Amino acid sequence: MEKSIFKKLVLPDELSTILESKEIILAESREDLIDLSLGRINGNIFEVVYDTPGIGKVIEATVVRCKNGISVNYTDPYLRRRDPDCMVIADDRPTDKPKFVDRYGVNFEGLRNETFEWLNQQEELIVVPFMAGGDESGYPALMVAPANAGFFAAGLADLQGFIPRSKITSEFKPRAIIYVAPPFRHTHFSGKQVVVHNRLHKMHEMFAYNLYPGPSAKKGVYGVLLNIGEEEGWTTLHASAVKVVTPYENDFTIMHEGASGGGKSEMTAASHREPDGRLLLGVNIKSNEKYYIEIKEESELHPVTDDMALAIPSLQNNKKLVIKDAEYGWFLRINHITKYGTDPEIERATIHPKEPLVFLSMDGKPDSTCLIWEHTMDAPGKPCPNPRVILPRRFVENTIDEPVEIDIRSFGIRTPPCTKENPSYGIIGIFHILPPALAWLWRLVAPRGHANPSVTSTTGGMVSEGVGSYWPFATGLRVDQANILLEQILNTPLTRYILIPNQYVGAYKVGFSGQWIAREYLSRRGNVSFKKEPLVASRCPLLGYALESLKIDGQIVPKHFLQIDQQKDNGVEGFDAGAAILTEFFKKELEQYLVPDLHPLGRKIIETCLNDGSLQDYIDLIQHPLETKKIETPVDGRINETLEVNL
Repeated sequence: MEKSIFKKLVLPDELSTILESKEIILAESREDLIDLSLGRINGNIFEVVYDTPGIGKVIEATVVRCKNGISVNYTDPYLRRRDPDCMVIADDRPTDKPKFVDRYGVNFEGLRNETFEWLNQQEELIVVPFMAGGDESGYPALMVAPANAGFFAAGLADLQGFIPRSKITSEFKPRAIIYVAPPFRHTHFSGKQVVVHNRLHKMHEMFAYNLYPGPSAKKGVYGVLLNIGEEEGWTTLHASAVKVVTPYENDFTIMHEGASGGGKSEMTAASHREPDGRLLLGVNIKSNEKYYIEIKEESELHPVTDDMALAIPSLQNNKKLVIKDAEYGWFLRINHITKYGTDPEIERATIHPKEPLVFLSMDGKPDSTCLIWEHTMDAPGKPCPNPRVILPRRFVENTIDEPVEIDIRSFGIRTPPCTKENPSYGIIGIFHILPPALAWLWRLVAPRGHANPSVTSTTGGMVSEGVGSYWPFATGLRVDQANILLEQILNTPLTRYILIPNQYVGAYKVGFSGQWIAREYLSRRGNVSFKKEPLVASRCPLLGYALESLKIDGQIVPKHFLQIDQQKDNGVEGFDAGAAILTEFFKKELEQYLVPDLHPLGRKIIETCLNDGSLQDYIDLIQHPLETKKIETPVDGRINETLEVNL
């Protein structure tokens, strides 16, 4: 490394010792990183290979140069999805997560030293400086990896941004460092994805013992931000957000939270239409009866975030929640795109990108265009359920870079089919309205839901991802995150809350149509509060209010899509059986939060659930003030009527 650059970095002693005598690669541009991904060779295929003690040469991944970027494929299908159990904590600070010493029976210090020794044995290392959380609001960070892991460095740079070699500032002191050592997956962890977090004083070390960016370059950095926020009293929300502008020029901003697979990316995307332009609302799983709705003119979408919403204190105004994107690029899962024309905007952005992209688990061929509907096969006839493309947000049209106020916070859950013969928790209508206390409970439980495509799992049924749905990436205590979320709700009284299922609404297969309809309906309404008259209290108090009716562009959505007990395949019998399943799950998951440090109001809310409280009980626990505002309501396509509404 050039001494002039080395002197700019304020590094821990262990890393300084390694870098002082190494050939260090610091990229100046994305083009440099793409070139590094292919080992700086002239060819179009590069194998990422490591000599692994006791095994020999192991090909971790193959990188192919395509016309529109690089296509990365892992030889082990297990690496194509994030292992939800990959995180362990090495330090002695408070945590509810598995500790390294407890899982593996030894202190981490020995493996930490082995990792540094292995990095020191490499001829060349890639170093990527970046700002975790964004250039303006973020924290200095570094990634250190072997030279042949260029695609991993390129992926991290597209996800988190990077500081070019010539732009590194003096006294650059990283708050976090990621060390990448792929062979240790085999030599120490039986082939498993493992990411070790070591929280030192003002330094968050992360050791990535695999090359899938999901648990480290993506969620690992998320864990760094959560840890910093936990120390400072704020959080980074697991959410997408989009500003919606209607054909009548009303606008509002919705933020959609939830576990992986909960519909975050879909909330910022255009709805998927049938060839004739209609939206398929749902298909009955028994009769195959189909319901359609025609939305003549969709609202204009201005994406704000895709997965991580930074909610730092300096942005807040004590009225509505204010957030900005915590990422530089978006890790888009595209398993739903199986043919040309499914999602024209993403297809256009990836087929003809402004600069080469990083594709994961795609069947990319040398010198050809990598097509996002051609997914890698995990086995004959079985496509990978988690194909990805990393799309820098500056490549996405109409993105908003400034902080935005959130009118509605929605929460998504993947639901299974539900019938009276086979009841399940799939009893949620197209969308429900939640009072703030219930909105907090849903974030504490955060069900991962049905058939999640993003993570490996051997567990059937509903699984909780915990506080805010970002608990899998947090390193500290549940109660601290629960308290932060409750304070956030209390301090943002003018933001409202809804619940949206995807995949199934009772006996109807709906995919993500429910959230697209909710988005269009709420934006046209121009009102982010809800009068009680058109609503009905759900038979299950945890579901808040269901809609009594929903009319959009003159079309009425059948009531059995709004209230599952109205479905002939469910009725009260099927609904109540599903409600019992959901309620029991909530009670089981919420008990772990009843610890001494829990916010007193939080304790009351949880006890209300455990004591089978009514919807009114939840409403009484948090009562936010209302404001009044005049809005213009479209009539027959023209804006000519003014109404007073509560916001």
